[in-house]
Amino acid sequence: MLSVPVKYGKLWDLCHVSGLAPCICICLCLRKYAFIRIMFLLRILLFPFAVVYDIITRVRNHLYDTGMKPSTQFDLPVIAVGNLALGGTGKTPMIEYLIRLLPGRIAVVSRGYRRKTKGVRVAGADDNAATIGDEPYQVHRKFPNVTVAVGEDRAYTIPIVLDQVPDTSVVLLDDAFQHRRVRPAFSILLTEFSRPFYRDFILPSGRLRESRRGAARANVVVVTKCPRNLSSHQEEKTRKAIARYTDRPVFFASIRYGHPIPFGGNTSPLQNKVVLVTGIANPEPALAYLSQGFQVVHHLNNPDHYRYTIKDLETLRGLVRDDVSIITTEKDMVKLDALALSAPFRLPLFYLPIEMVFLKDGSDFDEMVRNVVGSGQ
Repeated sequence: MLSVPVKYGKLWDLCHVSGLAPCICICLCLRKYAFIRIMFLLRILLFPFAVVYDIITRVRNHLYDTGMKPSTQFDLPVIAVGNLALGGTGKTPMIEYLIRLLPGRIAVVSRGYRRKTKGVRVAGADDNAATIGDEPYQVHRKFPNVTVAVGEDRAYTIPIVLDQVPDTSVVLLDDAFQHRRVRPAFSILLTEFSRPFYRDFILPSGRLRESRRGAARANVVVVTKCPRNLSSHQEEKTRKAIARYTDRPVFFASIRYGHPIPFGGNTSPLQNKVVLVTGIANPEPALAYLSQGFQVVHHLNNPDHYRYTIKDLETLRGLVRDDVSIITTEKDMVKLDALALSAPFRLPLFYLPIEMVFLKDGSDFDEMVRNVVGSGQ
């Protein structure tokens, strides 16, 4: 049976009736083939730059590994969460998982990507996504008892956090696998199931921030966004591929979405027809999940860390009707909420709550992390 992408479904039905279906299928195949060829040629053209970038990152890592560039180690447990590739691998859901797992006074330290402020900032009541970044603000809103701080230099930021909150028992570093200025007690490397680091290439030919060999620095590898029905064959194949670069334990996790929650002053009921709004690195899991239970009539796909304006709300207003709701991600919600409340009109806004779940052996992962914190490393 011929397979046609969902977005071409209506075109396929029309052409099938008119007898042009085989022609359309051939055109789609040629289009995909041309795209693959272009990407392959680009990778070849960019390869010399990737070699230079690889040399730079290898030299940098060597300087840290040999102690020629100093790394700061703290007296309390510091757990780093990060990845080798650009884009979303589920770092924030992992940070939130660790917050729920660990006792005591927790601090989360992040760079605060795309915030409008500079320097060190410990989140307070007046902060928002613009002042500390969307992901730190999401954590700040969701866990009011957790200290959230942002700063370009985590080795400089942590002492300020400890000075202001001296009873801090553990520090979680968000997106810090390449931040060698801090030597963590435990390092968690995340890699996405559909885009694993062992099939990727160094920037700019690929998405890797450093060589695949960097995985050896991790204490544990978590393969994220796995299908819930991951087979033992797929798991073993992934383990063997990762084992070429590190002998550390490998765990498999998935994303669990909750029922959409209204926000932004919305009081209207959830409809079956929805418009999906995203400003994240990889919206495909959210789109796939919604497509199972809703009719996604439109997907407004913005760049990662997108800053919404009133014009975006006006665009959405033009897309919805009485029988259509708007669903967005939890990360986007923290940027849209205040904006929607200040607008002179109300939109049927909902967001998808999200959390990370381990497919199996989650208790082993929990024990590893608890042991690090319990030993005070």
